[in-house]
This record gives sequence, structure tokens and C-alpha cells, in this order.
Amino acid sequence: MLPFLRVLPVALAAAALLLAPLTASAQSSDAKPTDKPQAGQTGDPVKDSQRRADEFAEAQAQVSGPAGNPECVWLGRRVVNLLWRDDLDTAFRHLDLYDRFGCPGQHIQATFRCVVRKGAIDAKAPESLNARVHTCWLNPALPSPPSSTSASTPAPAGGTTTK
Repeated sequence: MLPFLRVLPVALAAAALLLAPLTASAQSSDAKPTDKPQAGQTGDPVKDSQRRADEFAEAQAQVSGPAGNPECVWLGRRVVNLLWRDDLDTAFRHLDLYDRFGCPGQHIQATFRCVVRKGAIDAKAPESLNARVHTCWLNPALPSPPSSTSASTPAPAGGTTTK
């Protein structure tokens, strides 16, 4: 009878170790259907990476100099996004990296100026900030939307003369 009592605790421990992964996988499979992609994510990593690659290629084609380099585009857009959301500590840490890669600080300033000039962003549509930052990164000199005072003021008349 004594050999059986010695084997019983070992058998119970082995059974517990064998059943633990089965119960853990059953619990984790229940949680998966409730997981949803975050706002703005398609959930398809291939499409997301292709979209990013397309954005970087577009920036490299439209922005001259180092501001069009993928690392400058990625870090710079993050800095402007963080500045807009008043996360200055994180923005300054990213800005240090941006400078370390030799990216032009003037482009950050011009892009942020462009984003601010365009006015408020809909808080219910977080992708609208990303889209505005991307658009302003490509062309920070975009005209701001007309205000009520500039709409009432006529534009100066004048043409160019060619010889």
C-alpha cells in the first residue's frame, strides 16, 4: 500500500501539468472573438504595411531633401501628432531622435503651423488628425481655409506681365 501512496501525488501533479495548457487555451479562445481592431486599423497587417509603404513613397516623391526620407516622415509625423495632442514630453523625445537622423527641424515647424492653421479637428474621428498631418507634411504651405474676414476682403488685383 505504501508504494501506491508515493505514486499518487506524482500522478496528480503530472495530470495537473498536462491539463493546465488545455484549460488555458480554452480560456484564451473565448477572449478572441471580443478583440476588435482599434479605430483606424484594418486588422490586416499586409494592407497596413502596404499603405505605410505607399505613404512613404508618396512623401519621398513630393518632399525634397531629407524631410522626404522614410525615417524623417515617420518620426516627424509622430512629433506633429504628439504636439497637437499636447504630449510635449513624448514629442520632445521623438524630436531628439528626429534631429539625430539629420532631419530638418524647419519641416516640423512648417507642418505644425499648417495643422494649426486649418483649425479644430473632429475628436470623434481620430484618423482625421493623421490625415491632416500627412497632408500638411507633404505640402506645409497649403493655404488655410478662408475665414470670415478674409472672405469679405477682396483679393488684390494684379497680373503678371510677360514680354
